[in-house]
Amino acid sequence: MHQGNQTTISGFLLLGLSNQAEQQKLLFMFFLSMYLVTVVGNGLIILAISLDSYLHTPMYLFLANLSFADISSISTSVPKMLMNIQSKTQSISYESCITQMYFSIVFVVIDNFLLGVMAYDRFVAICHPLNYVTIMQPRLCILLTVIPWALSNTVALTHTLLLLPLLFCDSNTLPHFFCDLAPLLKLSCSDTTINELVMFIVGASVVTVPFALILFSYICIVRAVLRISSTEGKWKVFSTCGSHLTVVLLFYGTIIGVYFFPSSTHPEDGDKIGAVLFTVVTPMMNPFIYSLRNKDMKGALRKLICKKRFLPLMCWTSDFLLSPKPDG
Repeated sequence: MHQGNQTTISGFLLLGLSNQAEQQKLLFMFFLSMYLVTVVGNGLIILAISLDSYLHTPMYLFLANLSFADISSISTSVPKMLMNIQSKTQSISYESCITQMYFSIVFVVIDNFLLGVMAYDRFVAICHPLNYVTIMQPRLCILLTVIPWALSNTVALTHTLLLLPLLFCDSNTLPHFFCDLAPLLKLSCSDTTINELVMFIVGASVVTVPFALILFSYICIVRAVLRISSTEGKWKVFSTCGSHLTVVLLFYGTIIGVYFFPSSTHPEDGDKIGAVLFTVVTPMMNPFIYSLRNKDMKGALRKLICKKRFLPLMCWTSDFLLSPKPDG
């Protein structure tokens, strides 16, 4: 379709992570394995929280939402990449590309907000334990669940509406494994100044606001823990937020490592590396972090697996993996 000297395109070509034919089979097996681990691991967490009434608390409500977001995040990009590798094609339609971009933004942003909400929950539990039930009422918990989803969709919709009027001329090749916002803006032959400005302002807000809430919460938590006289008491209180703190360090450590210390030799690979870490590695690691470091979650997963009489081997395996190991 022609508009003056310009040609709008009907689809894009995704170059993927490598253009070496001999590496495609290895990439397929590697990402398929990570995808299955992520879906099964986060799915088990959601199922365990749903079926175990002991876990029907605000903290695990937020964790279930985080697990759902992680499954959705990896599902926006990896299945299409696997299909392209298997079919030896690189094409994606314009509509599918925009849809993929929209949902990839939603689930990266929701992770930011949910980590902030979970930090606030730990702050209330540790710094105001006597008022926890009063503060974290069902109505507030629902709001703290719904608002992040609403904000993340608003952010994604803003970027999408600003992207739709842009024209893509002769080139339709994306040096990426899925349709990400930044590579699409680089590919456009329209003026993207407004898009880049909004991306910077909104992106900075999405990262800094939840991070500020997390930082404030943990400063208050550390102060509360330091007021406890016994070492055992300090460790017991602080261990209740150990899993969340690990996920925060992984998530924001990835942001700092990729975007503040980019590779000087291959700066064009920064977007790919960041996308893999955000959409594949972090969602895959979260179930291990929460199941291996959380006593209640380990118990719920063990009960969920052992409830099935036809899975004795899995039950034995879960007891071996999830049970506490002796020191040394």
